[in-house]
Parts: sequence; C-alpha cells; structure tokens
Amino acid sequence: MRKLFKTVEIGLLLFAVSFSKQVIAQNATDSIDLFIKEKMIQSKIPGLQLAIVRNGKIDKLKNYGFASLEHQVATSSGTTFSINSMTKAFVGIAIMQLQEQSKLNVKDPISLYIDDIPDEWKSIRIDQILSNTSGLPNNIDEKEQVLGDGDENRNWEMVRKLPMEFSPGEKFSYNQTGYYILGRIITKLSGQHFTKFVEENQFKPCGMVSTRFGDSNDVIRNNSNSYSTIYNDGGKWINDGKLHNAYATFPMFFRTATGIISTSEDLAKWLIALQSKKLLKKQSSLDQMFATARLNNGNIGGFNKLTNGYALGWPTVVREEHPALAPVGGMRSALFVYPQDNLSVIVLTNLQGSNPEWFIDEIAGFYLPDMKLKNGFGLGKNLKFLRQQLLKNGFKDASKIFNKISKDHKNFSLTEDEVNSWGYQLIEQSKKNEAMEIFKLNTLLFPKSSNVYDSYGEILETLGNRKEAIFNYKRSLELNPDNTNAANYLKDKK
Repeated sequence: MRKLFKTVEIGLLLFAVSFSKQVIAQNATDSIDLFIKEKMIQSKIPGLQLAIVRNGKIDKLKNYGFASLEHQVATSSGTTFSINSMTKAFVGIAIMQLQEQSKLNVKDPISLYIDDIPDEWKSIRIDQILSNTSGLPNNIDEKEQVLGDGDENRNWEMVRKLPMEFSPGEKFSYNQTGYYILGRIITKLSGQHFTKFVEENQFKPCGMVSTRFGDSNDVIRNNSNSYSTIYNDGGKWINDGKLHNAYATFPMFFRTATGIISTSEDLAKWLIALQSKKLLKKQSSLDQMFATARLNNGNIGGFNKLTNGYALGWPTVVREEHPALAPVGGMRSALFVYPQDNLSVIVLTNLQGSNPEWFIDEIAGFYLPDMKLKNGFGLGKNLKFLRQQLLKNGFKDASKIFNKISKDHKNFSLTEDEVNSWGYQLIEQSKKNEAMEIFKLNTLLFPKSSNVYDSYGEILETLGNRKEAIFNYKRSLELNPDNTNAANYLKDKK
C-alpha cells in the first residue's frame, strides 16, 4: 500500500518555475542534471551540490538551486553545506592515522586512554565505538538534543550514570557518546585538540580550502541556509511537507559526532587523497577501516536495508552487486564510494529530509547502466530472473511464467514485500501496465495478505478499471478491517 499521488503546493510550483529557468540557462545540461532537477522538485530541495569522482579524478562538479531561498542566492562552487554525521568518516581516518603512528590500536580497550569511565565500559574497544556496536548509553535525548544543555562536564556526568544498552558487540545502535570519547582520545594522543588534528592531517593536505568545523551559531562566509520538511515530536520524526528554516547547534566537544561543513569539491579532493594513500599510507589501514564490522553472532548491523552495515566510521552498503562505502549525514547529505567500480558520487543538500542516499545509486547508474532501477538493479536474484523471463513475454501471463519457473527450480521463492516494492518501482518508471501484472501476481502468491489487494486496487483505479479496483479493495478490507486506505476508498465510491 502506498499513495500514488501527491498534492503540489503553489510554493513548490513557483520554485519549480524558478529552478527550470536556471537549469535552461546552464550550458551543460545533461541527463544527470535533468535527473537531479526532477529529484529536487519532488523533494523540495532548495540547493544541491554534486561531485563525481571517476578513476581517481573529478569527472563532474555541478551546483543546483538556491543556497538561500529568502535572498534568492544561487548555489555556487564555494557554497558550503553541513555534512553532519559524515564527519564520523573523518574521525575514522584520524584514528587510523594514530594507529599508523603506533599511538594506539583499534582493538585496544578505551580504558587504556580514558580513566573516568564506569567499570562496565572498560572492556569496550575502540573499533566497537567506531562501528556503533559498543552498547554505550547515548549522550543525546529522544529528540536528539545534547544532554546537559551543551555543557561538556554536565553531559559527561549525566551519560556516565546511564546503564549500558547492551553488551559490547551484541547489536548495532547508532551512538554519539562513543564519538565524544574518540575525540578525547585523539586530543590526548595527538597533543592537540581533535579539530586541529583533523584540520592539519586531512583538510590541509587535501587542499580543502572551504572546509571547517562549525554550526548555525557560527558566521561562515558562503554557507548555505538550512531547511527542513521534518521535525521531531517526542522522539518521532514527522514530515509535514512544508519547508522550515532549520538550526543546528553542535557544541565543540560534540563535533567528532557531527560538526564539519564542506563543499562537494572539497570532499572529492579528500576522497582522491584517501584513495591515493596520502592520508593513510598502508593499504592494510584502508582495508581495516572499510571492513564492515561483525557482531558477536557473525551478523552485520546498520541503519536500514540500504546502508545495512557499518565499518570504522563509515556506513556500508553490503550487497553482491556494486557494494559501497556510504557516509550519510543529517538526512541531507551523502557520499557513496563504489570500490569495485572506481567511482564515487557526492551529493550535498541544504534540506534535512532529502535523504540523497536513496537516489545516489541512480546517479551512479548513468556511469554504470546495470545500476539503473529500470534495468533491474536492486532486485533480488530470484526477482531479477523472473524479470528476465517476463521481458521475453512482454510482461504478459506473469502467473504462468512464475509457475513454470517454480516447477523448473524447486527452491525458487519470492517475498511479498519485494514483489510489492518492485510494483511501485515500475509505477515510478511510468510502466503502469507492467506494475499491474506484478501486483496481480502478488495477490496470487499471497492471497491472505490485505496489503497485496490494496496495492492491486490502487493500480487498477489508476488505470481506470474501477470495478476491479472496488472488488480488490473490498477483499483487502475483509482481510484487514483496520485498513483505512481501503475503507476511505470504498467510502468515496459509494
């Protein structure tokens, strides 16, 4: 079940017109530009920066939209954006640099370097902190506000009194306390504040002239305004679809967790320097830093089905095809490094809630066609095989083709969710008839699911087959009387 249509606000239409004029005026509009333009309009992204690194060189740099909507200031190459938790990748490098200097080992317990910690924290290792598997209590509240009103001593006293969330290595749980501890370790072992250590050992060697630590309280030349379509209500993120001004305060002690402001070009320089061993000299250091952490039970843990793993400061996308390293920040900025493809894509925006990590793969698909969703990228092995057989038959008789495959391949199976998701992907690709076949197939595969009939009813209504749509919505409501989507549809059709 998913809504197929969204209302378009007058403000968004005005933004779209203004944005379209700007894009038309550009001389180098290409397929990627058109794709990004569409995403910006869909998600109401005011401003965006793109950098693409291919085979160790910057292949594309582009700026889109507005750094400031209020003052109609266009995004430029010098516009800086907050990269939020992407900062943790810099911290991962800083720790590995100290390891290369023989000042620590990531397998060391933190008790070797930090004295004022509870006894139950003493066995936690540095690598468990880096990978968010430490079990430490979080030093932010459910609204993601720093405990202690931004005071370092008060924050530290409060978090030390909290119980451990779980035994080290047992689970993945995104945690900011650990990165505060890493900041203290970097400061202690390097002899300079962690911000200075990162500046001296990463910003300057890479020629990152626009990059710095900062937040909304700092006056930063050429820094973009920040906007949001979401707000936190009692620990739950709500998207009301409207643009709001957003402000973020990152106390100095908290800036290892989230504190860097940068440009896509600077980040491209940083990636090139990292991959050419200017920041870390040993290949073994890179391999160790980029290896997805394993939990005590051997599994991996991450944010979601996309960024499903976490290495040493670097979220990872673990999959058979085109795996990636994927630092993300603030639901607004992300970069994906595709190690097997010598390709990296950096997208920075000034909209919290834009979540560019969910469309970066599509940008990579302009370089690697098999990564395009329209070509089946992201589908499971079995679903991809079904797609190949359906293409041969023009997407007709999906159930017969599925039955034949199942007969020939005893272990062939699909899940309800993956079939349903594929159907909506086809809709987004303007392949509604194909989507109808897939949703219909799902009703045959999972006849006791309310959701599959709801989805099938939606596409039937879209294609003008109201009689069949009503029948399927009724079936959905029979299976789940709490399905308000089906109930509302049937109520309107009385």
